[in-house]
Amino acid sequence: MPSAIEVRKVPIHSVADASELAKLIDDGVMEASRVIAIIGKTEGNGGVNDYTRIIADRAFREVLVAKGADAEAVKQVPIVWSGGTDGVISPHATIFATVDAEPSDEPRLTVGFAMSERLAPEDIGRTPMITKVADAVKVAMERAGITDPADVHYVQTKTPLLTIHTIRDAKSRGETVWTEHTHESMDLSNGCTALGIAVALGEIEMPSDDDVMHDRSLFSSVASCSSGVELDQAQVVVVGNATGVGGRYRIGHAVMEDALDQDGIWEAIRSAGLDLPERPRTADLDGRLVNVFLKCEASQDGQVRGRRNAMLDDSDVHWHRQIKAAVGGVTAAVTGDPAVFVSVSAAHQGPDGGGPVAAIVDLG
Repeated sequence: MPSAIEVRKVPIHSVADASELAKLIDDGVMEASRVIAIIGKTEGNGGVNDYTRIIADRAFREVLVAKGADAEAVKQVPIVWSGGTDGVISPHATIFATVDAEPSDEPRLTVGFAMSERLAPEDIGRTPMITKVADAVKVAMERAGITDPADVHYVQTKTPLLTIHTIRDAKSRGETVWTEHTHESMDLSNGCTALGIAVALGEIEMPSDDDVMHDRSLFSSVASCSSGVELDQAQVVVVGNATGVGGRYRIGHAVMEDALDQDGIWEAIRSAGLDLPERPRTADLDGRLVNVFLKCEASQDGQVRGRRNAMLDDSDVHWHRQIKAAVGGVTAAVTGDPAVFVSVSAAHQGPDGGGPVAAIVDLG
């Protein structure tokens, strides 16, 4: 049986700051050697060349080593950074660590991690990537002690996107790539990964190559996929609930049907086990919401609730940044805290124009 989980959200005071992680360890909240995953937002541009993700990654790993964790083990800790804190979103990290706790008959938070087989540039956007991701999700579920896919509420991934270098590598071997536009490959990598998650959890049947990025009716309700230049495998973190692990925390999920769907956020919080009135307010959270994790996407029809929207036509500011800022504002209005994990590029992650929402609450 996996260990119980302690989870805390901490602010990031500058691009290379991991001081709040150090404080948690110094205060005895968690041990450096027992940190098993970190998921956070950095203040870069969120694009292909967003190197704030690498800077933050290094800062947090250096703290873990400095506080006594084995350096080789720290290299294997999944640390997933989503770049871009547009609008009111505040840089922060959510840190997961194992702790000793009495077993519980109630479902409580559990986390599992796995790495996929290597993803070649020619795999990205195609069925080999879907299969490799699905296989890794199943391994992570097993490590989390989850046997029923219904107990999985959040799957956070980090996968490679295409760069000029990797495109050239594929061509040199006589292979083709799905796209030669590196920024487009971010959406592609995320979307294809989400299909792999959906297949692993039985949300959809195995899609074809033609379905990728085209059939938006195929999606996962728990996938949160991010991509970057940092790795050549799918890094998979499965978060769900399991009976017997003990601890104070529980996770739930729902979907936002569109960019303004506050009810979807509230429903995720309810799903996690927090008792809320019919028409909840921020004060009803009573400090028991640890964090929410969302994906968002500009609707392909160029509308929000029947009103025409110009995001997809804007040549000055990419729609990635606009929708992220908009949904970040909606989310912060619900939680009362701008340190929320809102990530863009949600192809095949929730319904078109919406996205999955996961919430972790402290049940005491």
